[in-house]
Amino acid sequence: MRALVSVYDKHDIEAFAAGLVELGYEIVSTGNTARTLAAAGIPVRLVSDVTGFPEILGGRVKTLHPAIHAGILARRDDPGHMAALEVHGITPIDMVVVNLYPFSETIARPDVSFAEAIEQIDIGGPAMVRAAAKNHEAVLVVVSPDDYDTVLMALRSDAVTPDLRRRLAARAFAHTAAYDAAIAAYLSDELFPEMLPLAFRKVQNLRYGENPHQRAALYGEFHTFFEQLHGRELSYINILDITAVQGLIEEFDPQEGAALAIVKHTNPCGVGIGATPLEAWEKAFATDREAPFGGIIAVNQTLDLPLAQAIDEIFSEIIIAPAFADDALALLRKKKNRRLMRVLRPVRLARGLAYHSVPGGLLVQEPDLAPLDEEPFQVVTQRAPTETERAALRFAWRVVKHVKSNAIVFAAADRTLGIGAGQMSRVDSTRVAVWKAQNAGLSLAGSVLASDALFPFPDSVEIAAAAGATAVIQPGGSVRDDEVISAADRLGMAMVFTGRRHFLH
Repeated sequence: MRALVSVYDKHDIEAFAAGLVELGYEIVSTGNTARTLAAAGIPVRLVSDVTGFPEILGGRVKTLHPAIHAGILARRDDPGHMAALEVHGITPIDMVVVNLYPFSETIARPDVSFAEAIEQIDIGGPAMVRAAAKNHEAVLVVVSPDDYDTVLMALRSDAVTPDLRRRLAARAFAHTAAYDAAIAAYLSDELFPEMLPLAFRKVQNLRYGENPHQRAALYGEFHTFFEQLHGRELSYINILDITAVQGLIEEFDPQEGAALAIVKHTNPCGVGIGATPLEAWEKAFATDREAPFGGIIAVNQTLDLPLAQAIDEIFSEIIIAPAFADDALALLRKKKNRRLMRVLRPVRLARGLAYHSVPGGLLVQEPDLAPLDEEPFQVVTQRAPTETERAALRFAWRVVKHVKSNAIVFAAADRTLGIGAGQMSRVDSTRVAVWKAQNAGLSLAGSVLASDALFPFPDSVEIAAAAGATAVIQPGGSVRDDEVISAADRLGMAMVFTGRRHFLH
């Protein structure tokens, strides 16, 4: 029996190869892998001894030879194949243990050059993996150190089943598919290419999806954005909420002051800014003192003890911060069901496009990361907003893009006052926002209103004015803009258009 072993990731390879030798396998290997095995005292034969041809082109060509590929691809139940091997003196290869050059890890380095990236495109490795996977009925293919123990156990117990062979082959093709997808994505400069190369590695199975009867798993690099410091495993809904609240809190520069946001089922319950994290919390929590129970809290500065003590008074599913003071962390860890997440890097730095699954495919779009300062505030009413109103409009506009459409936000310059989300009509969202503010005991006198999209009728503006709002920000673009503007003028309100909609579904 012969095993070809050529791996870049050499984790546990010595123990695995030693186990193969004990089972009677001859190990054939290349370059650094051969040297690693030889140094561990494992008998190994060089590929160049098998092919009768040395490695050339700095190692670019070493396994691309009939003595290797015929040995992998020959069908054992085909007399013609086996006769051809005998005529040419080729020994069948019964196992291929290969993993590939670290292309993804290389391009992840900020200082990597294009030439360095190109050198990490493996050619011989994928060819051997695919050949072995194609002929998996006769050839075991192993592409991950995670499978070493499983394979050795099966070999030792004579339990290498067709099902195991097929599962390993599927993993092998997934391995090369992910590799090729990473290369294609790196080389492409098209925003929406004809073929969309996607490959995400499974990070973990989740307990369930949105409901207990739905199975779910997490794929990709979510774990590179957050570190979990405490609490149970994250759920499917937890991950959606974390993503939503962190995207919102990153609208606020920590250098300009503390900001805190509370989210429930991906919709903001309240947002506040202040001189301290505690002050920001008090403003955000005042927006809605009921919905935050079991909610997600994110702050953009170090979470200190005064904030921790305030948060500790209610049950929160998850608390997110760029850092935690030691005494705050000790206090928050006392509740075992509370999850604490430290932000490792901004979610705005996530590479690529935004995806939404639909039956049979994906909707793909650019993420909505439009900077606020790129959106002009065009005054369309007779009265321009005051400086205080302008500050409140800018605050509300940051928040409303993170509220599910139809989205309405009443706000002051430093806090939300009432939020209406996801209603079937915009006027209903306005009514909900007014009701939420009244329920929280908050006055809307002198407040501003933000709408994520245009007003189709003047009714929402009239309701807002009756509740006490004095200024409005919206994209504009309705066929009834003139009616809406006239209503604002009649009510003494200031209104600005941004020319940019922020639907969120």
